Amino acid sequence: MPIDIAKQSLLGLPRSFKRGLVMLCDILLCGFSIWLAFGLRLDQWGNFQDKQWIAFVAAFGFSLPFFVVFGLYRAIFRYIGSAAFISLARAFFIYFILFFSVFTLFGVDGVPRSIGVIQPILFFILTGVSRYLARHWLGGINKIQKSFHLVRPIVLIFGAGSAGRQLATGLSSNKEMLVKGFIDDDQCLWGNTINGVSVYSNNRLKELIHKLGVTDVLLAIPSASQERRSEIISSLNGCGVRVRTLPGLIDLASGRVKISDLHDLDMNDLLGRAVVPPEVGLLEKNIRNKVVLVTGAGGSIGSELCRQIIKFSPKSLVLIDSSEHALYLIYEELKRTLVGLEDAKSAESGDDKSDLSLSSPVNLVPCLASVRDADLLLKIFRAHRPNTVFHAAAYKHVPLVEQNPAEGIRNNVFGTFTCALVSLECGVSNFVLVSTDKAVRPTNVMGASKRIAELVLQAMAENAANEDCSTNFSMVRFGNVLGSSGSVAPLFSAQISAGGPITLTHSEVTRYFMTIPEAAQLVIQSSAMAVGGDVFVLDMGEPVRIYDLAVKMIYLSGLLVKDEAHPYGDIEIKVTGLRPGEKLYEELLIGENPQPTTHPKIMKAHEEFLSWDDLQQELEKLNTALDACDANLIRDMLKKLVPGYKPNTDSVDLNEGTLSNEQTI
Repeated sequence: MPIDIAKQSLLGLPRSFKRGLVMLCDILLCGFSIWLAFGLRLDQWGNFQDKQWIAFVAAFGFSLPFFVVFGLYRAIFRYIGSAAFISLARAFFIYFILFFSVFTLFGVDGVPRSIGVIQPILFFILTGVSRYLARHWLGGINKIQKSFHLVRPIVLIFGAGSAGRQLATGLSSNKEMLVKGFIDDDQCLWGNTINGVSVYSNNRLKELIHKLGVTDVLLAIPSASQERRSEIISSLNGCGVRVRTLPGLIDLASGRVKISDLHDLDMNDLLGRAVVPPEVGLLEKNIRNKVVLVTGAGGSIGSELCRQIIKFSPKSLVLIDSSEHALYLIYEELKRTLVGLEDAKSAESGDDKSDLSLSSPVNLVPCLASVRDADLLLKIFRAHRPNTVFHAAAYKHVPLVEQNPAEGIRNNVFGTFTCALVSLECGVSNFVLVSTDKAVRPTNVMGASKRIAELVLQAMAENAANEDCSTNFSMVRFGNVLGSSGSVAPLFSAQISAGGPITLTHSEVTRYFMTIPEAAQLVIQSSAMAVGGDVFVLDMGEPVRIYDLAVKMIYLSGLLVKDEAHPYGDIEIKVTGLRPGEKLYEELLIGENPQPTTHPKIMKAHEEFLSWDDLQQELEKLNTALDACDANLIRDMLKKLVPGYKPNTDSVDLNEGTLSNEQTI
């Protein structure tokens, strides 16, 4: 556009030239204000007479030097702010005193004394308006050059309590967000203002979003129940606002709040249900002052188990993983956690940090190893003598295992078998297998392999009881974990950030969901209730339709679903079709008689299993089939070992004449 080109050309001129242009503008405004002052006073708009020219000379002589001294020509007009206008006012105050003294107090023949008042006022108004217009006009080009995300979001804060007030104070200090109002449930606060910001009724939430052009709603209600949070979040569906929650109060109090400190809603908000607080006694029972070993320590569940375990002061925590990178990340994170725990203890006790021992209160041992390497595992177990083992190492991605079944079976079945045998030989007190709902009437190799892993532990538990062995074997079965690697939540979040579309395998797919910390805590608590051969099933609440979860995540990102009814929406949801081995619905039990436990979220299942002698024979046949790459025999073995196994599609290599260990997608 020509106007934008003119702006760009003007901004591209040398700085000295632009300063000269501003000075010329002030000279013209000064002359115009003198002419206007005489015209208004004398009602004569002609030539000046006699000594009236003295007013012109005085105006130029008094104004320009003070403008230079006060730095009025150093300001960049498109960024000019309140500080520049204050400098302008100061310069004009001195100019007014001088001009008023000469022409009003002392007087000049032929010049009306009122000119000493009228001209400075007119000149100040003309100069201020000119700078404001320049800022407004030239600032437009700056806005064009900025990207959309740099525009200040307009926000409503839900919660006018202490947390909401601190949040508003922090945001006002850094100017990153424009707070337009508070929303609160307390009727006593409605109609009041807090630091000039109005408090509105919660019934007006949607109305205010449209009226004020709100882009973000910030939840500052730390004491609200999960049910109330869910109600608020549901009411915002389709409003086109991004919903976020407040940061820690330490950041609020220190005034360091930035947009980046505000968090997107956590997974509990997505699930819309309350989390039962863990029982500390159960968490501590098999951990405190004991040697704990976690396999798959670098994975989603394994790493969260480690984070929870380290809070309860084990004597040692042994980390086993076959991925160097994953093991390094969790090891470094746990070291930082230990330092933080030590600092917290020091602060509470009032001890000088310099007096603390350099040795860690928990001995962290990272071990790069595969759970299928019996000799290496035996060395690790004999060296550290673990009391409790959490076996989380597994291949769990359904499509990958479906297309690489040999490796999936070797890792999930024989890795568990090897780890359990080593634990039995080394006298481990408690061995806990992290299992999955996909082990129930599986339709894929991954689920079948996990069910066989369960059979291994059930048979070993019975055999250990008969031989009076000390190892207590148990398994915990739960559904999908939101936020874990391969979970739909991180995938959907990335697809939304990329502008869509969200890919969904089927519009009616439902899954049980749980957050990573909740799942890890329940696994640890289950281990404390085990008596041998237990199959624990976690209460995952009601199953969630994945399509509804996708829609909710789109809405909570401040966007709208794009479909036939809303062709101008933001994010489209594409259905791609069920993947090999994927179920529409998941189950958590094989039998129909779950038994309650002392924990409201943990149940016991009673599952059929093979005797230890019979299972060993079948595992030998399965291992022989894997070594021979006999696809038909492997498929038959899976069906024999897991009667409920009914593949809903032909696996990539199980229908071929051979089965390769090197197959990839």
